[in-house]
Amino acid sequence: MITVTIDGVVHEAMSGERLIDIINRAGINISQVCYHPQLGPIQTCDTCMVETNGRLVRACATTASAGMKIFTKSEKASAAQREAFDRILSNHVLYCTVCDNNNGNCTIHNTEKLLAIEHQAIPYHSKPYEEDHTNPFYRYDPQQCILCGRCVEACQDLQVNETLSINWEDPHPRVLWDGGSTIGESSCVSCGHCISVCPCNALMEKSMLGHAGFFTALPKPALSGMIDVVKGVEPETGYGAILKLSEAESHMRDLRIRRTKTVCTYCGVGCSFNIWTKDRHILKVQPLDGPTNGVSTCIKGKFGWDFVNSPDRLTKPLIREDGKFREASWKEALDLVARKFAEIKAQHGPDSLAFVSSSKCTNEESYLMQKLSRAVIGTNNMDNCSRYCQAPATQGLFRTVGIGGDSGSIRDIENAGLVLIIGSNTAESHPVLATRVKRAHKLRHQKLIVADLREHEMAKRADLFFRPKPGTDMVWLSAVSRYLLDNGIADTKFLSKWVNGLDEYTKSLAPFTMEFASQTCGLSEDTLKKVAHMIAEAKGVCVLWAMGVTQHAMGSDTSTAISNLLLITGNYMKTGSGAYPLRGHNNVQGASDHGAMPNFLPGYQSVDDPEVRSRFEANWKVQLPSTKGLDNHEMIEAIHEGKLKSMYLFGEEMSLVDSNANFVCDGLSKLDFFVVQDIFFSVTCHYADVVLPASPSLEKEGTFTSTERRIQRLYEVFEPLQGSRPDWQIIQDIANRLGANWQYQHPSEIYREVASLTPLFAGVTYERLEGFKSLQWPVAADGTDQPLLYTKEFAFPDGKARLFPLALSEPTDQPDAEFDLHLNNGRLLEHFHEGNLTYRVEGIREKTPDVFVEVSPELAKQRGIQSGTWVQLTSRYGQLRVRALVTDRVQGKQLYMPMNSVESPVNRLTSSHTDAVTHTPAYKEASVHLKVLPEVGESPLPRINHRFGHPTPQHGVEVERKWKRADYRVPGNGLVQIQTN
Repeated sequence: MITVTIDGVVHEAMSGERLIDIINRAGINISQVCYHPQLGPIQTCDTCMVETNGRLVRACATTASAGMKIFTKSEKASAAQREAFDRILSNHVLYCTVCDNNNGNCTIHNTEKLLAIEHQAIPYHSKPYEEDHTNPFYRYDPQQCILCGRCVEACQDLQVNETLSINWEDPHPRVLWDGGSTIGESSCVSCGHCISVCPCNALMEKSMLGHAGFFTALPKPALSGMIDVVKGVEPETGYGAILKLSEAESHMRDLRIRRTKTVCTYCGVGCSFNIWTKDRHILKVQPLDGPTNGVSTCIKGKFGWDFVNSPDRLTKPLIREDGKFREASWKEALDLVARKFAEIKAQHGPDSLAFVSSSKCTNEESYLMQKLSRAVIGTNNMDNCSRYCQAPATQGLFRTVGIGGDSGSIRDIENAGLVLIIGSNTAESHPVLATRVKRAHKLRHQKLIVADLREHEMAKRADLFFRPKPGTDMVWLSAVSRYLLDNGIADTKFLSKWVNGLDEYTKSLAPFTMEFASQTCGLSEDTLKKVAHMIAEAKGVCVLWAMGVTQHAMGSDTSTAISNLLLITGNYMKTGSGAYPLRGHNNVQGASDHGAMPNFLPGYQSVDDPEVRSRFEANWKVQLPSTKGLDNHEMIEAIHEGKLKSMYLFGEEMSLVDSNANFVCDGLSKLDFFVVQDIFFSVTCHYADVVLPASPSLEKEGTFTSTERRIQRLYEVFEPLQGSRPDWQIIQDIANRLGANWQYQHPSEIYREVASLTPLFAGVTYERLEGFKSLQWPVAADGTDQPLLYTKEFAFPDGKARLFPLALSEPTDQPDAEFDLHLNNGRLLEHFHEGNLTYRVEGIREKTPDVFVEVSPELAKQRGIQSGTWVQLTSRYGQLRVRALVTDRVQGKQLYMPMNSVESPVNRLTSSHTDAVTHTPAYKEASVHLKVLPEVGESPLPRINHRFGHPTPQHGVEVERKWKRADYRVPGNGLVQIQTN
């Protein structure tokens, strides 16, 4: 710590800290148009000029030293600030009262007010460009663009999509997409970073235009006339009087625009933001203070909310009669559900019923669902969709380090010297998390290794990318581990102090030679040795993996091999290291955490532990079942065997997302009584006897838990759509009709009960989660959480980790002469899973209207396929038609099909094979026969899809090029010269 003096007052600071941050922390108002704390110094606006040691410097780019004297309001500094802002106003028309961005947060408006500039010294000059409306979600107005470069900085060095730039050498600079393309045909992924950091109205959400202001919906000629009036009176009245009028209008907006914090409902990253609404119209999503994402979002989090107001939302319960559905009252539907559950339990026993919770819904709702299953019905037949994806990763971590969650935070991943990504298309499946890796790789020289079947974005960026044969990751991981041990480059000190089982583990590695791994995985020994040495030499290694690992028959073992590798290299117990299984859904972590599993009560407390059961029994005043229940996979088998008679499922599209979909759907049709609770009439609803209309996350309160174990509150943005109800209320109504006496009035009361029974969440309260505050479990009773695990010891009785020996296993459903192609599958950036939510967003549907199968150029040439050719894919389990997309993202006999289809779901082709330990389906092990059909249509991806764009990578806004312009001069160096005709 050092001291500096600002305007005569002494302040503490960190040596090397930016002056602008010290000034802001001290509460001193200073203009700063281009500076954003999450972007760092951009240095384009010059409005933060301060005086120190007799010279003018930019406060955003100057760092503090001991004893420094800083003057923010000296004559020199004030003149420079005003001159710099005058230049900015020459690029921008102030018509705030009729601007949709006049909401109290416009940096230009607020800076004008701060500096109290009454008249522009430099007149506004228009630019020879039209507005660009070609993106479905936002528009760019060059006439209002001040060329601050925030959008470019965010795109280039925060999101690292590298689409935006400014050609400073142009006579009339403007922001460019792909160097000069329209936005719609560029590589823009519609993440929204540029809009979120824009300090004015140059970049705006289309959902704001004509909706935010009281006058902004007027016809354009009328608006232009009003703007001309403002221009006309400005020379006489000055800007001060004009701003007072606009501020009055802005305050009026506050009465009808709500800003409500929520947490994203899509992937597991856990982005949080404010949603601006006017009545039921979503004006915009504003990310700023989220502990995980800051100003970052992806296309779904920023723009993917139209489904909430979709006209096909369910608003009345439905009951099947004579093969058809009819509308019913809530009382009739709930009475029927309770009566049928009671009858089936009485006739066939409690284990004839099963319950499936939702990874889309809140922790409180999963807790109530498992409580209904166990305490009211009396069965442990309880599961959630973590069975479909992340259960093997959890198992691998339970085996080796004792806790089945991410080792640290996304910030810890940024601190790694090396990131190893295995079986994860991170940039599309977890886009905001990927931005942090891309940023560290680009700006901090973090090393990146990617092992995957496809050359996706992260693979293209990697320092080392290799393609193992499908289902062989466990082999090369074990071979690398053996190589490190054999060659004395493992972390022996760490192993000696913190790890058990080294001798037995070393013996188990005998088969995994480099030669064997090379032959089995189709990789060169040099590549594998390079991987080993990069890991050994790195200062901290984080391994990220997802469904490309877990959705195999050996998913648990491969996840275990990852953790084994981290242990032998000492990559736990410190920042920038550890295991990061990337959770797929917004609350798949939380659903498991809160007991929606067949073998665990909340907090991973075993159902067969008498002490645990007695604690819950005392609170719930019932006797609980003590044996493991059925998981999702076993439930379907039990239906076919006639053992399972009834199922209650909410918030899951089970008929499409479970593997071997034909077998699953056949099973669901055999249930005696099936209840589905959802916001839309999904494909799974077709098999139901009762359909209950639920509310999405924007219409409820509760908590979600993200992939980094981060618990966050979400608040009610809208009241539930008339006729629908939040899931927790529906579950409580059913429980009470079955004899329970639950009296929860608010989700906070539910969580109070969770915390009282679950040591993992002992200190979690709604008060500690207020606003954008969050906690990362485990949370002690005093509220202390653990963003980074294992800082003192591992989660075993002796405090040591355990190396877990593994045996070789082979993938199932391998290609043969008939089914000669391997079919991989996964997510797309734009859509989420089958698309039940995202296909209801018009802009996303416009960008990516349909599903497709990726075919390699060599296979396409061999079989006469072009993009748009219809093909028939046949597996051992099903068949479907789909259009081909020829791309070098895949090679040879590898195919890739996204999951975004209801009409042609990829799981019609997958098998019932599973991971032996967790029963997670082996989705990634599918072999198919491809038949080329005579029809040839248009490419399934339109030209406006970002994958056809051409990014223009550079380091930030490249402000040095601006400084070289003939018309640029540092403010404060002489009078401004105005040349007029």
